[in-house]
Formats: sequence, structure tokens, C-alpha cells
Amino acid sequence: MCFGPIDVQYDYAAIKRDLTKEKIARRKPNLWRYIELLPLDDKKNIVDLQPGFTPLKKAGNLARELGLKVIYLKDDTVNPSYSFKDRPAAVAVSKAREFNLSAVGCASTGNLAGATAAHAAKAALPCYIFIPKDLEESKVLSSEVYGAQLVEVDGTYDDANRVANLMANKYKWGIVNINLRPYYTEGSKTLAYEISEQLGWSLPDRIIIPMGSGALLCSIHKGLGEINLLGWVKGKVKLCGSQPIGCAPIAKAYESGGDIIPVETPASLVRSLAIGDPASGAEALKYIRETGGFADAPDDKEVIEGQKLLARTEGIFAEPAGGVAIATLKRKAESGEIGNGETVVVLITGNGLKTPEVLYGQFRKKVRTRAVLEDVEKKLKLQD
Repeated sequence: MCFGPIDVQYDYAAIKRDLTKEKIARRKPNLWRYIELLPLDDKKNIVDLQPGFTPLKKAGNLARELGLKVIYLKDDTVNPSYSFKDRPAAVAVSKAREFNLSAVGCASTGNLAGATAAHAAKAALPCYIFIPKDLEESKVLSSEVYGAQLVEVDGTYDDANRVANLMANKYKWGIVNINLRPYYTEGSKTLAYEISEQLGWSLPDRIIIPMGSGALLCSIHKGLGEINLLGWVKGKVKLCGSQPIGCAPIAKAYESGGDIIPVETPASLVRSLAIGDPASGAEALKYIRETGGFADAPDDKEVIEGQKLLARTEGIFAEPAGGVAIATLKRKAESGEIGNGETVVVLITGNGLKTPEVLYGQFRKKVRTRAVLEDVEKKLKLQD
């Protein structure tokens, strides 16, 4: 099966007539509460691990530290496979079932691998995961636990993506981020619905979004446009993207004012965002510019400090992609580009327990003592 570059269309007039905010409020707290705005013809095909409707946490400690007034954290670390990728995987694997495809899979740098494998397991479908070489073992372990077949491609993510594309064209497989991509990207737009609903059907001033392919930012743009069209909210949100400087083709294009130049050899510890030739990069860049947002590229040291800052102030352990977004928040707060009176939402897209090795050696050494009170007090330099 081979799909071209299509976009899912809906009968918005019918949805506006039949679907109300009150009706949504009575539904279960997961992304399927917005089923009319997702591309399934039959609810019986839903593969349901109940992703979505994750917490929107007000980050008062972080805001005070950065000198900002209102920060919210959209915490997708608590999804079924611990990242936002459960959203697109849920929709894509459900659509694969609807198309009666024989298997599913993806090209991935880690999070999508786990999400696709988990949903494939629930759907009882074979699953093939194409990954670049040298990914963190902890990042891909869950895919194997869920029963997927890993295919490690000797090359970058873009090489793995190309091989997966060839397999999708030859076999009746649904590669979720390739031939099912138009449906896959619909899952992520539910973040926009949820943020608005959790803010009492209002909008923040800006959203800071980690970027790899750029698809997440584009999906959020579509979701915001739809709830405006349906009359549930009014207004524009500044969409802001963040990439690690070692693989930042979208951010560098924003800064230069030009077009995206692919990165042949990504060089960053943030492997989940190390996509040198972003499939949705041009669209993401367009939406950043149109909404008056920004794109930014912190370095690896700032990313690690962002992870630590988030954990220390708000008790959320994010993977490096979350550190990228927090690092950008900090940089832009310090530069004054984010105003003190703004309401800012930061997307925390994945759990830090997936890639703990990036933080090894980043903290003070353990204090070793004898098992007596006096020695503990002495080593901790405590006084009565």
C-alpha cells in the first residue's frame, strides 16, 4: 500500500453541529474523547491503551526561578509507553487494523518504536521497528519487550527511514510514519485540544515544542486551527520550536531567514530529535513564522541543565527532548523574548527513565558512611 502526500479532511460543519464541549467533558479522559476529529470510520477498530489527557501542570517553582509569571507543563511522560508518541501510534495502528494490513512498524529513534510496538501488541499485529545504529539500549528495550522485531540499520535515522519506506512499498505493512503518516500525525493534534480544554477552553500565549521531523508542531497547528474553526476558542498561539544545536536544520533556517539545509551527520546526545532531513520541516518553519513564534537551538550542556532544572523544580524527570524545550524556555526568558506576563505551555514529550545514561556523572558523588548516626552527621556536615 502506498499513500501519497494527502491530508485528512473532516466535515467540520457536521462536527460543529453535533459535538459540543459539554459532550466532550462527559467522556473518558483519553484522546478518544475527540473521536469525531480523528480519522477512523468505525470505533470497533480502535486499539485502546488509553493514551492522552495527560496532566497540564502549573509550574510555579520553575516560573519563579526563571522570572516568569505563568508556565504550564504538558506532561506526556505518563502516557502508556511514556511518551507523546502513543498519540500518533494509537491512531495509526487503529487505522492499520481498519485497512486490514498484515503488519505494522516504524522508523524510529526510540519513542515511536516503543509506542508502535505496544499498540501492535494490543492489536495482535506483527511489528517491525527500523532504527539507526548505536541507539541507547534503554530506549529500544521496550520494543523488544512488547514483542517487536528490531532492524538496526547501519546508518542514521534518515537511512533507517529510507529502508522502512522500501519495505512499506513492497509488503502490505503499515509503517506508521511513512505510508500511514497522514493518519499518524492526526493523533498528535489532540495535544492542542487537551491544552485548551484543560485551560478552560482558552489559549496560552505560546507553546514551546521539541522538534525532530517537525510533525508535532504541525499537528498542534492543525489542532489549534480546528478548535478555532469549531468556535470552541478564539485567538492565535505563538508556536515555538526547539532543536539541539547538533541537529537543528529547522532552527538554523529560522535564524538565517532562509530554507532548510539537511544535516548529513547529526551530532547531539538528544538522539530522539536527531533527524537531519525533517519530513515536516518546511511546514513547521512556515507555522513558526506565521504565528510569530521562534525556533531555538540550545547546546548539549544546556539540554542536560534543562533536564536537571525541570526535575529539581517540578519533580518531572524528562528525557533529553524535554531538556531541549526547558533549555529554550530558560534562554528566551533570560533574553526577554518571552515576556513576564505571558502564559507559556512547554511540551514534555518523553520520560527520562528511557535514557538515564545521558545523566550519568552529572551529580555529586554519593556520601558513604558507617551505619551509625554520628558518622552520617559528620559526613553530611550537619550540626545540632
